[in-house]
Amino acid sequence: MLTKRIIPCLDVNRGRVVKGIKFINLVDEGDPIEMASFYEKEEADELVFLDITASWEKRNIIIDLVEKTAEKVFIPFTVGGGVKNLEDIYYLLRAGADKVSINTAAVLNPFLIREASLKFGSSTIVVAIDAVKVDSDWEVVINGGRTGTKLQVVDWAKEVERLGAGEILLTSMDKDGTKDGYDIELTKTVSEKVNIPVIASGGAGEPEHLYEVLVNGKADAALAASIFHRREYSIPRVKEFLRQRGVEVRLAKEKAKGEKNRG
Repeated sequence: MLTKRIIPCLDVNRGRVVKGIKFINLVDEGDPIEMASFYEKEEADELVFLDITASWEKRNIIIDLVEKTAEKVFIPFTVGGGVKNLEDIYYLLRAGADKVSINTAAVLNPFLIREASLKFGSSTIVVAIDAVKVDSDWEVVINGGRTGTKLQVVDWAKEVERLGAGEILLTSMDKDGTKDGYDIELTKTVSEKVNIPVIASGGAGEPEHLYEVLVNGKADAALAASIFHRREYSIPRVKEFLRQRGVEVRLAKEKAKGEKNRG
């Protein structure tokens, strides 16, 4: 079994980490730089910063936040929200982001995925897909979940892979912030239809939920926010829970200790 990743998500709005339900009723959670540093010490495998209102408000993402994070944090981090073109991607990568997530712009101009993956490498390009359940299928929504597209999620996931995306960040808007568990059916359906990693997002409320989406949902990584922000569970505790259930996870402290003993 491949190692599964645990990724805290920092939803950013005007320079502060926030959390709401389905991207509305936002509550302040803290300073993004301080939280990023904390999560690095907590053994997070990666971080994701999403400027969740940038596309809707038609403004650029905050580059200085990315630069300050890169100065303090040395685990990989992905930045998304308000990314419109190749120039935006270039400046985010130059500021220190390891990957850039595109969502609304990718739907409006799918060729951006191809251009970006060719110019910067597919491993740096994440396509975020926000999904809502419509009847018996899922529809892609953009602008922070505010605008429908009539695109079917599975069709779009296959298309972004074909265009060169290196990873998919899949969020169930129906589950976001509810803490009722991920949309396992959605995640499994997409994971089985593509050959690139799928990061599951939306609904984490307890370690069991992460286990379910990683195993039953076949996700390669689990994104979570409020359960970590509000210290309901620590990342080491979640990773230990997963390991005891047979899920391969990276335990940094254990690895460091083993290397020291061998030395």
